[in-house]
Amino acid sequence: MTSTWKPKRDFGSILLGSSGERGLARRIRVQALLTSSLVVANLIGALCAIGLATVGIPLPSIFLPQLWWVHFIALPIYVFMAFVVGIGWGTYAVTRELKWATDNRAPTAAEARRFRRAPRTLVTLQALLWGGAVLTFTLMYGILEPDLIPKVFFVVAMSGAVVVAISQLLIEFSLRPVAAQVITAGYRPRRRGGIRTRTIVSWLVGSGIPLIGIILVMFFGTFRYETTKMDLFVGVIVLAVIALSTGLLLTILSSTSVTDPIRSVRTGMAAVADGDVDVDVAVYDGTELGDLQAGFNAMVGGLRERDHMRDIFGRHVGREVAAAALDSDPELGGAERTVGVVFVDVIGSTSLAAERTPSEVVEALNTFFSVIVRSVETHRGLVNKFEGDAVLAIFGAPISLDDSAAAALSSAREIAHRLTADVPYLSAGIGVSYGRVVAGNVGAIERFEYTVIGDPVNESARLSELAKRDPARPLASGRTLEAAGRAESRRWEEAETLTLRGRSEDTVVFAARIRDADTATDA
Repeated sequence: MTSTWKPKRDFGSILLGSSGERGLARRIRVQALLTSSLVVANLIGALCAIGLATVGIPLPSIFLPQLWWVHFIALPIYVFMAFVVGIGWGTYAVTRELKWATDNRAPTAAEARRFRRAPRTLVTLQALLWGGAVLTFTLMYGILEPDLIPKVFFVVAMSGAVVVAISQLLIEFSLRPVAAQVITAGYRPRRRGGIRTRTIVSWLVGSGIPLIGIILVMFFGTFRYETTKMDLFVGVIVLAVIALSTGLLLTILSSTSVTDPIRSVRTGMAAVADGDVDVDVAVYDGTELGDLQAGFNAMVGGLRERDHMRDIFGRHVGREVAAAALDSDPELGGAERTVGVVFVDVIGSTSLAAERTPSEVVEALNTFFSVIVRSVETHRGLVNKFEGDAVLAIFGAPISLDDSAAAALSSAREIAHRLTADVPYLSAGIGVSYGRVVAGNVGAIERFEYTVIGDPVNESARLSELAKRDPARPLASGRTLEAAGRAESRRWEEAETLTLRGRSEDTVVFAARIRDADTATDA
C-alpha cells in the first residue's frame, strides 16, 4: 500500500529538514545549527555575566582603575579564543566525524561510537572553557582585589552553568537527523539519566543557582558590605529576572525535547487510525522517548505484517474464509449450508499445454482465472478452489446470501460472456447446481482447508462436462432454477432431461438463453 502520510516535521522542527535529506546538505545544516546553538548559548552566558557583575551583585565593584588591563585586554582575548576554539574548532571537529553521513551510507560501529560521544565532547569543551574562565579571572581579579574573589567566582560559574545546560539541549536538538541515521543503522545509544536528568539539570541551572545567588546577595549585602536597600533590591530583581528568563528558556528546550517525540508518535497514530499502516516515525531520541518511537514503529510494523499476511491468506483461501478463520479458533468439520455451486472447466487443456510453452500456459490460465474471480466476487461468491484448469465457486458460504441460486446463475452467464470477449483462445464448460452441502474445514488440525462437500458439487462438475458441447451456454440443474427468483429464471430455458454420470436419478438440465448469455452483464 502506498502511504498517504507525509510528516511535515520528521524531527520535530522545520529547522532540521526532512528525513529524505542526505549528503552535503545535511552536513551543512547540522554544522550551521551547531554553530548557531553554541553562539546563542555563549551570548546568553555573557549577558548573564555582565548583568550579574554590574548590577546583579553591585558590591564590591569591578570598575576599579587597576583592573583596566583585565577588562580591555585579558577578557577580550580570552573570549575571542574561547569562541574560536569552543565554537569554530569544536563544531568543525564534530561535523568532520560525520563524513559517513555525507557519503550517504550507514555508519560503522566505530563511527556510531564517535557520534555518540560528539554531544558530550562539545558540552565538555564548553564546560572546560568556562571552567578555565572561572579560574583565570578569579585569580586575575583576586590578585588585585581579593574582595572580588567570591563575586567573580559566582558570576562566571553561574554563567558557565547556564551555557553548559543550554548547549546540551541545543546540541541534542541540532544532531537529531544524524542521531536518527545512527539509530536506524542499529546502534541504539545507552541511556544516561534520560528525561529525569534533563529535568533536574534544567531546574538546577534555571532556578536553583539563581536562588543561591539571591541568598548570597542578601548575605553579603547584610553582613559584609555596606549596601543600601536599593542596591539589594536591584540585585535581587536582576537575579530574579535571570532566573525567570533562563528558567523559561531551559524549560522550553527541555519540554520540547519531550513533546517533539510524543507529537511525532501522536501524528503517526492518527495516520494509523485513518487506516494507513505504512507509517514510520524517525527515532532520534536516546532516552525513554526513543523507546516510545521505536515501539510505535515496531507496533506499526506488526500491523503491516498482519495486514500482509491477511492479504496473502485471503488471496489463497478467499477473503471471507480468511476473515472467518481470523475471527474464530480453527476447528475441523463444518455445518450444513444451502449454497449455489458453479464449476468451470477448460476445454482442450491438453492441446493448450502441447502447443504453448509452460510460461504461456500459466499466463493464459491466469487471465482465464482472473475473469472468473472478478465475476464471482461481483456476485458475492467465493472462489473455493483452482483445480488445475478448473474452478469451483460457491455462493452462500461462508457468507450467507438471500438468493444464492440466482447469484450462481447470474455469475455463470457473466463468466461465459466475459470468457468469449476477454479470453477468446480459451473456452470452458460451465455447470451450475444448488442444494445442501457441508461447508467447513477438512484435513488435519495441523493442515486443513475450507471446502464444501455434497451432491451439488458433483452435479455442477458433471454439468460442466456436458456444457463443453456449447461453451457459450452454461448449464444448470432444474432445482437451481426452482430456487432462483423469477427475474433470473426467465433467462434460462429447459434443454433436456438425462441421467448424469455417476448418478441414479434423472436431472432436468436448463441452458442459458442465447440472448441472455450474450448480454450477461446487464443481469
